[in-house]
Amino acid sequence: MNLSTIARPITRGSRATTGFIGKYVHGLAVANVAAQIGIIVTGGLVRLTESGLGCSDWPHCEPGSFTPEFHAEAGIHGFIEFGNRTLTFILVIIALLLAIAIWRARPSLKWLGLAPGLGVIAQAVLGGVVVKLELNPLLVGLHMFISAGLVWISVQIALRVRSAPRRVGRPMPGLLAASRGLLMVVVVLGVLTTGAGPHSGDAEATQRLALDPAIIAKVHGVAVVLYMAVIIWMIARVRRDRSVGGRDEVRKAWIVVVAVTLAQGLVGTVQYFTGLPELLVGIHMLGIGLLVAAQSAANYLLRSPQSEELTS
Repeated sequence: MNLSTIARPITRGSRATTGFIGKYVHGLAVANVAAQIGIIVTGGLVRLTESGLGCSDWPHCEPGSFTPEFHAEAGIHGFIEFGNRTLTFILVIIALLLAIAIWRARPSLKWLGLAPGLGVIAQAVLGGVVVKLELNPLLVGLHMFISAGLVWISVQIALRVRSAPRRVGRPMPGLLAASRGLLMVVVVLGVLTTGAGPHSGDAEATQRLALDPAIIAKVHGVAVVLYMAVIIWMIARVRRDRSVGGRDEVRKAWIVVVAVTLAQGLVGTVQYFTGLPELLVGIHMLGIGLLVAAQSAANYLLRSPQSEELTS
């Protein structure tokens, strides 16, 4: 996804530009979005390289040691899993700095600003449970679903801290709600498809969901088609609309959603008919993060100010 949609500077003179750390609130918000998507990618790398149990313990990597130790039989799996855990610590630092910056610069958003940090901590604890239960596919799937939720919230924060202009036009709460609901269905079915497939995350962890991978993949594909139909309907409603102040963010929002959805659908189709090669599965996991980010931005930017008044 093109992060320029959520990476414009905050209006000069706003409260977000006051104070030392407040100057960086917008940059921290964008960095948080990138890191939340990044943790999905590195988590996918762990799974696809069969490194899910590369660290056999938690919070230690190995009993008595936070860092991995090289063993010929284990190869580099421990270092790959440790790298994913290290990114989690980096994400915690970014989320903490973001929460402090929002607390000082945009106090109206201070409680929302705590969400990424609390979510990452919850993910870390869940990650420990996943390791202890040897990559139970349901818990691994929950891991992914929470990450998608954190990407959604992080994009909302990034847009709110710069007071991104929303659409001028007739409210369409039904279409926006339908797009959100179908996106959730798409992500859940994608997680279930992965949980029933061959990529368990460890060569010895053979437990998979008791679902037919071919059937669940086809149901997932139908959900994607329905989601795309709602997006097309939405575009028909907003294609001539503009944002508050005459900005062109409405058009950018739906163009990005369409581009990411089409790319994600293409990768998913090709990976299904080519036997789920690791590279394409990894790209597809990146696409999940980008699709959620794009849809989150579109839901914010395409929601007219009148909708806010009606729900307040």
